[in-house]
Amino acid sequence: MADWQIGDVSITKIIEEDSPVPGKFVLPDATPEKLKAIPWLAPHFVTPEGWLKMSIHALIIETQGLKIMVDTCLGNDKERPNKAWANRSGPFLEDIAAAGHPRESIDYVICTHLHVDHVGWNTMRVNNQWVPTFPNARYLFAKKEWDAWQQEGDSKYFGPVLEDSVQPIIDAGLAELVDCDHKINDHVWLEPTPGHTPGHVSVCIESQGQRAIITGDMTHHPCQLAQPAWSCVADSDAAHAIETRWDFYARYADQPVLIIGTHFSPPTAGHIVKDGDSYKLNV
Repeated sequence: MADWQIGDVSITKIIEEDSPVPGKFVLPDATPEKLKAIPWLAPHFVTPEGWLKMSIHALIIETQGLKIMVDTCLGNDKERPNKAWANRSGPFLEDIAAAGHPRESIDYVICTHLHVDHVGWNTMRVNNQWVPTFPNARYLFAKKEWDAWQQEGDSKYFGPVLEDSVQPIIDAGLAELVDCDHKINDHVWLEPTPGHTPGHVSVCIESQGQRAIITGDMTHHPCQLAQPAWSCVADSDAAHAIETRWDFYARYADQPVLIIGTHFSPPTAGHIVKDGDSYKLNV
C-alpha cells in the first residue's frame, strides 16, 4: 500500500535506517537547547533528549505504468569511513520486493545528488564486482552534479562513493545525464535546488490537481524550516543552500503542496506554513 496518493500517482517509502542522531553530526546549530525553542518539532521530529529524529529511505513513485525510485540509500557491503554505514548487510532488497517492487521492476532511478546515502543501492556486489542493482532501470543524474563530482572526486570523509556506486552505472551504459529541470513524464519532473551540492535537485509530482515535492537534502530536517540558516556539515556551498531554502519555503508556504522529506522521520510529509518570520511543517 502506498504511503501517499497524489492523484493517479502513488508514492511508497522504503526505510533502510531510522534512528535519532545528535544535531552536531548533521546540523551543528541544532543543539538540544535551540531545538526546544521550536515546540512544534515534538514529538515527531526530536527526541525528549533533544536529538534529531531522522530516516534514510528510498521513495518509489508509480506513474503511468512506470516505477521510479528516488534515491537509493546506503547499500550493502560498501567500504565507508563511517562505521555505522560500512559493510552493511541489511534487508533493503527484500523490503522493496515485499512492498511489490522487486529490483527488476524499477524503470528509473533518480539520484537527487551523489552523496553516500543517496546512491548506495545503485549497485550491489556480485562475484566481487559492483553491478547495477536495478538492471532494467535508467539512472538519472543531473549533468551539473556529475560534472562537479568528476572534478572533485571522492572524499576521504565519505569513502569511494563514485567508484563503487556511480561509475559502475556509467560504465554499464545505464546512466542518463540530464538537466536539473528534466521532465520524466506528465506527472514527474526535477526542480533545481542547489547549494547542498552544485547540481542538487528535488522531485516534483503532480496529478489530478494535487502536488507533492520530494526534498532531497535541500532540507535535511524540519527544524530548518524554522531556521533556514542552519547549515548541514556536508553543504558544498552553505550560503547558496540557505538562499535556496528561503526561496523554496517562500514559494511553497501556505500552498496545497505536500512536502516529503528525504530524511524526515515519520510522518515524513506535511505542508509548509508561514510561522511569524519563518516557517513550520504541518503534519
